[in-house]
Amino acid sequence: MKKKLALIVIACLAGTMIFGCGGTQQAATAPDTAPEAESEAAAAEDTADTAAADEAAPEEAEAEPVEAEAAAEEEDEENYETGDASLDDPRNQDEIGEKEILVVSFGTSYNDSRRETIGGIEKAIADAYPDWSVRRAFTSQIIIDHVKKRDGVDIDNVEAALKRASDNGVKQLVVQPTHLMTGFEYNDLVDELANYSDAFDSVSVGEPLLISDESIEKVATIVHDLTSSYDDGKTAVCFMGHGTEADSNEVYAKVQTAFDKLGYENYYIGTVEAEPSFDDLDKAIAGKGYERVVLRPLMVVAGDHANNDMAGDEDDSWKSMLVKEGYQVEPVLEGLGQVPEIQQIYVERVESAIGKLK
Repeated sequence: MKKKLALIVIACLAGTMIFGCGGTQQAATAPDTAPEAESEAAAAEDTADTAAADEAAPEEAEAEPVEAEAAAEEEDEENYETGDASLDDPRNQDEIGEKEILVVSFGTSYNDSRRETIGGIEKAIADAYPDWSVRRAFTSQIIIDHVKKRDGVDIDNVEAALKRASDNGVKQLVVQPTHLMTGFEYNDLVDELANYSDAFDSVSVGEPLLISDESIEKVATIVHDLTSSYDDGKTAVCFMGHGTEADSNEVYAKVQTAFDKLGYENYYIGTVEAEPSFDDLDKAIAGKGYERVVLRPLMVVAGDHANNDMAGDEDDSWKSMLVKEGYQVEPVLEGLGQVPEIQQIYVERVESAIGKLK
């Protein structure tokens, strides 16, 4: 079959120019990710990101960065409730038809968050493109295995999803990552798709969430409007990103620059794994008269990082450390993927990718 591989390498090249095209999201990408380096139960969520993550994913990718996945993910028992897995659609059905949109995320084992964030993005895309079959793939095999063992739910990894599409006779394939930024995981996805270039008539890859200064300012405006009710002069609104050692980590500094440029003086960002760190964020809000701190994840999903590193009761969580400093702390466990305006951006990314098929 003649190759018509229309991979949007332009997106990655743009990422190289803007962010260094070296990091990853759910973080989901985190890498939410990220972004979208998004143990699911220990330190392997998101890149928003996803993405994490940078919540890859980054959130989910949130892309979210590739998240470290440790032994706690493999525990037989969990001491927390993540919701009813049966309410989520894994989107792994056959009978796909000739046109498929494959939504690729880092993944999360937090069932409610998965349904509301990754599932929310997938549903928005499906509603916008009713003539296309929308399917799901996760890049984290540990999360896939954990959800299967705990809940009996099968979620495809990328290879399984591509084989499913090929076996079902898909001719036009659009792959839309939920990554927050370009980077390792995004590039790995492009490379893996290249191995299937002869299986489809044409393939196109959508861009991640934060691909340009314009898109960063757009997302900064969305999250500001989402939290504007907290803007009372005495509240600092602080976002937790995943962070990565790769060059694309500079996207977080660009988010802070966007906050400052847009006049959102009481808006701040830190990361779990890189810079700006919690200490950087803590210093940034110190001495400014804030009485309250609102915490939100800047990741596609609200998974382990959001629930534990950000809002947990352990002494080293962001919430606990800020409470010790005398702040009233209000964590908000909502991933970027459940925000309708963010979902719409991913719909627009798909639209652009479909255009590349032509």
